[in-house]
Amino acid sequence: MSDLPPRFPISAVEIDGVVTEFYARVREDDVLAPVFFQSLPPQPKVWRVHEEKIAAFWRNAILFERSYNGNPQKVHGERDAVEVKHFAVWLALFDEVLKDKLRPEQAAAWSNLAHRIGRGLKMGVVQSRAAEGAVPDLR
Repeated sequence: MSDLPPRFPISAVEIDGVVTEFYARVREDDVLAPVFFQSLPPQPKVWRVHEEKIAAFWRNAILFERSYNGNPQKVHGERDAVEVKHFAVWLALFDEVLKDKLRPEQAAAWSNLAHRIGRGLKMGVVQSRAAEGAVPDLR
């Protein structure tokens, strides 16, 4: 746990619920499911482990739990199946889940954070695939 206050009022249980619902919808999504299935086979135990890791990421980002250990920038950059166009789809689906599962002020605050993180990940993916010495594309 952290001495820092959360970025916005939300519980760990609510975060876990959003993550669980999001990945249930990802597995049904025509665009995202094939991307995720390249790294995560459709086995419940594999997805539970992934969801636990991502929930820890969000609890760290929102509640400052220090429960996440990973490098999302590296992971996304190394996945050839992840394309720049997927970030908009990911964020739109995530926003739907936030609106369905949370109070409006929670959904808005988390969405803002997710979009900021998404922009960073997207730029990192673009840069990781750019030719060596290329000028960074910061769009």
